[in-house]
Amino acid sequence: MGTQDLVTIIPWTFIAQILNLFIQMYLIKRFLFKPVNEILAKRQALTDKEIRDAREAKEDADKIKAEYEGHMSSARAEAQQIISDAKKNAEIEADRMIKEAETEAHGIKSRAEADIEQEKKKAINEAKDQIGGLAMDIAGKVVEKEIREEDHRKLIDEFINSVGEAS
Repeated sequence: MGTQDLVTIIPWTFIAQILNLFIQMYLIKRFLFKPVNEILAKRQALTDKEIRDAREAKEDADKIKAEYEGHMSSARAEAQQIISDAKKNAEIEADRMIKEAETEAHGIKSRAEADIEQEKKKAINEAKDQIGGLAMDIAGKVVEKEIREEDHRKLIDEFINSVGEAS
């Protein structure tokens, strides 16, 4: 009969074991599950926060990259504009310098022509004076008489005028 004593249920022991089980579940739930759940919830919140921060950082980085690319494209456009402006200014300056050179060359040519004309008149006047002197000497010898100064000037002027018309 000893085997039957092992299998039999003693009501007070069974009740004590069930109470012990509930007390253990309450204590485990109170002192183990709540702190573990709180730690897990904190870790979950921390992980979610880090994921949000990472997404925000990525969005900020994308915005900064877009701004940088925008600045780079505007800087390229500005550089192109500066280069084209410099080319235009260089062309304008070259045209201005060419016009100035042409104007200066024209002025030099005009002055040279005026100088040539003046030298030509001077040479003609000197030749007229020499011819007039020679003509007077010849006329004096031919006429062999004394001519007054006034008549002498008149003859010279007539001779010069006739030589000037012939040339």
